[in-house]
Amino acid sequence: MKSTVSAIPATHSRTTDFFALAKPRLNLLVVVSALAGYVMASGDTRDIWRLLCMVAGTGLVAGGASAFNQILERGPDALMRRTRLRPMPDGRLATGEAWVFGSILACAGLAILALGANVLSAAVAFVTMASYAVIYTPLKRHSSFSTVIGAIPGALPPVIGWAAALDELSQGAWVLFGIVFLWQLPHFLAIAWIYREDYARAGFPMLPVVDPDGRSTARQAVIYALALLPLSLAPTLVGMTGAIYFAGALVLSLLFIGLALRFGMTRSIPDARRLFFGSIIYLPLIWMLMIADRA
Repeated sequence: MKSTVSAIPATHSRTTDFFALAKPRLNLLVVVSALAGYVMASGDTRDIWRLLCMVAGTGLVAGGASAFNQILERGPDALMRRTRLRPMPDGRLATGEAWVFGSILACAGLAILALGANVLSAAVAFVTMASYAVIYTPLKRHSSFSTVIGAIPGALPPVIGWAAALDELSQGAWVLFGIVFLWQLPHFLAIAWIYREDYARAGFPMLPVVDPDGRSTARQAVIYALALLPLSLAPTLVGMTGAIYFAGALVLSLLFIGLALRFGMTRSIPDARRLFFGSIIYLPLIWMLMIADRA
């Protein structure tokens, strides 16, 4: 059995390893998306307690889901260059203590949402976590369709915020869900293309792995980016936002389509990276525009 003592670099500590298990930097966008959903539902931002509970609860549940994901994927992660030094595959944390840590985060987050906001927001958060850990994570080893399935829990954070604000899931919640759902797919396909050799090494049949020439990968990235255009304009069409958002979302979505088209034409790593980084910029700007110009 691998010695965990000699494997731990001096820069690592148990605190930073548990911190890494929760993926706080990655989950920042989850929390921001939940906050956007709360604000767009006209949630009372003066109710600091409810707002803080929504943010903290969502962040903790997301951290728990990330921990469960890393526990379940510790074997494949050990085979991938970009993930092999994570705490689980590198043997710096034991499986049992990682399960306990993830469970504490998840249970605490669900309790905070239920008691500090409402039961509906906790229920949506539970569905998000369960579908991510129990459905998406195992499916990644069996089907390239897992990317689409994984986009469902990935699109639920703004719905958590909406539920926390209104204690109901009305039309606006599903508009926000649709925007994030479609946004994720070019984003994920770009990542998968960049790291397709890593995914192949770990045995993940991601679309770029089973589509070596990249034609299907590029085509789907473009199709999803095109589908995002009308949905990104829907907040104005249903009366959630005004003309400023509409114009800004139109420009951003056209630029996003341009990045997807360029990747589709070249299928190169540099253009995949441009699409990836463009997607990271796109969503926060959409949220900012939406909040600034909400009706």
